[in-house]
Amino acid sequence: MDWQPESAELWAFLESLNRGDILSGTVAAIERFGVFVALDDGPCHPTLPGVGFIVVPELSWRHIDAPTDVVQVGQRVSCEFLQFDTFNAEARLSLKALEPDPLQAFADRTVVGQELRGTVEKVLPIGIFVDLGDGVVGLVPFREVHGRPAASPVEDFEVGEEIAVVVAEIERPTRRVFLARPESAHHAAVALPT
Repeated sequence: MDWQPESAELWAFLESLNRGDILSGTVAAIERFGVFVALDDGPCHPTLPGVGFIVVPELSWRHIDAPTDVVQVGQRVSCEFLQFDTFNAEARLSLKALEPDPLQAFADRTVVGQELRGTVEKVLPIGIFVDLGDGVVGLVPFREVHGRPAASPVEDFEVGEEIAVVVAEIERPTRRVFLARPESAHHAAVALPT
C-alpha cells in the first residue's frame, strides 16, 4: 500500500527516526508473530494497533515460547529503533537490543576445553542441545562437524537430564556454542539393547 500520500504525518515521523534511537511506548497488541507498540511520540497508525512493531526474535536473547513470556498488553517498554518498514509504514523495534547479550558474557568467562554441566534441552537427529544456564544453549553434534568430535550415538540422552560437557568452540559472530562430551563420559556409555 502507498502510505505516503494517505498518512503524511506518519511517513514524516518514520523518516525522522535514526537507527539506534530509543523509543518508548505501550504494548498495544500481541500476536503470535510479534508485538505492536503505540509509541509515545508517534502518530496513530491508520490500520495497525501501533506504529512500532517488535518481531519475536527481537523480544529477548533467551528462547521464548510466546511473546507473552516477555510482555503484556498495556506494559510500558523502551526499545531501540532498527529500521523503517516502508511496506507496513511502521517502526521496527528491538527490546533485546537494550539488554546485555548473555552469550557474549558467557564467552568472556568461558574457555575452550572447559568442562561444564548443563541440562539436555532437546534431542534431535543432528545432536543434543544443552542449556548451560543464563540463556546460553550449546550443541553436542552426533557427527563430527568441522573437526569437532561427535557424541557417541549409543548414549541415551533424555530431556531434562543433567550432563557433563566440554566447550569445543564459541562462535561470537554467529552466536553458536559447540560442545563435546568429556572423554570419561564416552567410556561410560552403555550400548542400548537392539
